[in-house]
Amino acid sequence: MTVDNNGFILNDGSVLPFLGLGTIGIDGDQGTFEILNALNLGYRLIDTSTNYNNEGIVGEAVRRSALPREEILISAKLPGSHHEYDKAFIFIQESLRRTGLKYFDKYLIHWPNPKDGKYVEAWQALVDAQKQGLLRTIGVSNFEPEHLDNIIEETGVTPATNQVERQPYFNNNRMVEENKKRGILTEAWSPFGRGYLNDVLENATIKEIADKYDKTPAQIILNWNYQAGVFAIPKSSNPTHQRENINSTSFELTPEDMEKMDSLDKGESGRVEGQDPYEYHEYV
Repeated sequence: MTVDNNGFILNDGSVLPFLGLGTIGIDGDQGTFEILNALNLGYRLIDTSTNYNNEGIVGEAVRRSALPREEILISAKLPGSHHEYDKAFIFIQESLRRTGLKYFDKYLIHWPNPKDGKYVEAWQALVDAQKQGLLRTIGVSNFEPEHLDNIIEETGVTPATNQVERQPYFNNNRMVEENKKRGILTEAWSPFGRGYLNDVLENATIKEIADKYDKTPAQIILNWNYQAGVFAIPKSSNPTHQRENINSTSFELTPEDMEKMDSLDKGESGRVEGQDPYEYHEYV
């Protein structure tokens, strides 16, 4: 993975923009307009998942947009209930039908569900679906080093991205480095944490840094990710916040301020409760 003026260049040659739009909680007809607004503001990657219950409106936004299909990147995920090879392959086809799209630009295994031990065959399904043109770039989400090594050793194919929890109270720099060792781009889900669980946007240190640069706390967090070589996918349905977020890479934090951001880490106690990839299992 490398970075240039166009975005993050993945290990398969694909390019991702510096920021994507998360869509959990964005749904219904209003959600279609919120995604369209984001596209009009300059967003080019939209992240969805079957258990977000919004694949239909994501596909509708793509069709209504004046942008050519090839300029819009749609990222989706395979749920833990479909890790068996045949189930996974069929699920990908069904998910495409729900969106009305012919292919996904990026597709991830949502969780490894390690106690089930089927994530390797799920990965093989993604590899084969990519060969058939259903998927362009393939990756994983919430995979730990041993999970990554298992799928690489068994299939010979390295994920292009690994989407993990990364926010100021749980910076997960360990996984950022593990991903880099393998040439994998780290994606940050919920970069602002979960509003009902923590207060990163109200954190005094982040506010102090934001005031220094005349930016919002959200912009500081997104820039912190960007400068660390991490692709963030913040969710926002608010037009003002969407605009602020998309403009979060136009300035540079000093090394000292990057260190201040890293110092906010609380280790495992800062992780979203119950979201340890070794323990959490998704069955929806």
